[in-house]
Amino acid sequence: MGEKVVAGGFDLSDRRRYRQRLRECLVVLERLLEEKRFDRPQNLMGLEIELNLVGADGMPQMMNTEVLERIASPDFQTELAQFNLEVNIAPHRLTGRVLDQLAEELRTGLWYADRQAREVGAGIVMIGILPTLTAADLVSANLSEVDRFHRLNEQILAARGEEIHLDMRGVEELTYTTGSIASEAACTSVQMHLQVTPNRFADVWNASQAAAAVQVALGANAPFVFGRELLSESRPELFLQATDTRPPEYRAQGVRPRVWFGERWITEPLELFEENLRYFPSLLPLCSAEDPLRVLDEGGVPELSELVLHNGTVYRWNRPVYDIAGGVPHLRVENRVLPAGPTVTDVVANAAFYYGLVRTLADEQRPVWGRLPFDGAAANFAAACRDGIDATLVWPGRRRLGGVARVPVVKLVRDELLPMAASGLDAWGVDPADRDRYLGVIEERCRRRVNGASWQSATFHRALGRGLDRGAALAEMTRRYVELTRTEEPVHRWPVD
Repeated sequence: MGEKVVAGGFDLSDRRRYRQRLRECLVVLERLLEEKRFDRPQNLMGLEIELNLVGADGMPQMMNTEVLERIASPDFQTELAQFNLEVNIAPHRLTGRVLDQLAEELRTGLWYADRQAREVGAGIVMIGILPTLTAADLVSANLSEVDRFHRLNEQILAARGEEIHLDMRGVEELTYTTGSIASEAACTSVQMHLQVTPNRFADVWNASQAAAAVQVALGANAPFVFGRELLSESRPELFLQATDTRPPEYRAQGVRPRVWFGERWITEPLELFEENLRYFPSLLPLCSAEDPLRVLDEGGVPELSELVLHNGTVYRWNRPVYDIAGGVPHLRVENRVLPAGPTVTDVVANAAFYYGLVRTLADEQRPVWGRLPFDGAAANFAAACRDGIDATLVWPGRRRLGGVARVPVVKLVRDELLPMAASGLDAWGVDPADRDRYLGVIEERCRRRVNGASWQSATFHRALGRGLDRGAALAEMTRRYVELTRTEEPVHRWPVD
């Protein structure tokens, strides 16, 4: 979705031509896979983090254009709404002191960006959903001035044929009707990329799906939406509803949502791209000048622009990515399940756990996806969003007889998954000092049963107990959250004031 989308309407011929080009792209992708044209193993990881702009009062600031002009770095880009930014970290090889290097780059970049933002009355904060956002902030007028965002807004509403109705249930309830996808902008995440060879892709994607619930339970950081306390990690459900192209009748018929966990384990990467074409109509039917079949026949590497664009409008929690670097095509798994924040240390700890655990799960002789039903993985994801670090998940037992057992996520992580993550980081060649430091953060989170969501909730209720009204309590909690992110103490060490 990073490509510039020009203004102008779409007609029926545009959609027909785009559908045909998508089919051609899929044929070309299949040939690229058969001809083994993809990059060799690189062990490369990458990171994107979506950010919020807040004022000293803890309220959102609609000024990303001004802040980006001051930052003046290609590493920082605009995002959906005017209170959003995104920072992109260059790919790193998973070896040596990569985790400390990643943390230092993030701290340096975010410190500089925050300093520039504060010069114009804003600050930068990593959080799953900014607690002080209101429905009045999330309107079309506050979308960023970027063509593709406005076009996406138009096309999602046109496909739906009616306004978007949010109906979320958790600790409290939220119902809200809107004529814009701007509510999606409330959902700010960390996206972790792992470049893989085609023969390893299915194992890594399946492993990422199995691990997704554990990631969310440990990293939940979005308990509030429009001032209501909902799920420990409300972002997936809000994202689903805010971008849902299905009117109620389509949902009742079982039409799949564009924000999607999936419905089965896979055996090859082409399956996911095929599903995206089969299940989801185009939102932005823009055709490039490239003839991908001709490019391939002439020995070149096709961009597959239409496939890439369409793929970017299907919001899988683990998304397949086709890309080209140095003239060579490659595949990546884009892990999208985690909220942003709270601190750089927390973000890097989450990354260490993910990359280590997925390596071990993908290497296992008896893979977890052969013992855990896919429906169980999906149910785990829902439970993790609801209950966060207090979630109980189903997981295959250690005995060879098979079967699954229900186990508290903190016990599962400490007893079984942390050692697996450590082994995975060793297999990547990550330095033991980095391994122990960042996995130690995950272990302490489990021991204290504290993550960003539990801290936010506890601090909010403490403020209510002191007599503050709901709005004041949310603002005070948000201001304190911003202060503590600048100390770089991981969230499990934060005091509840």
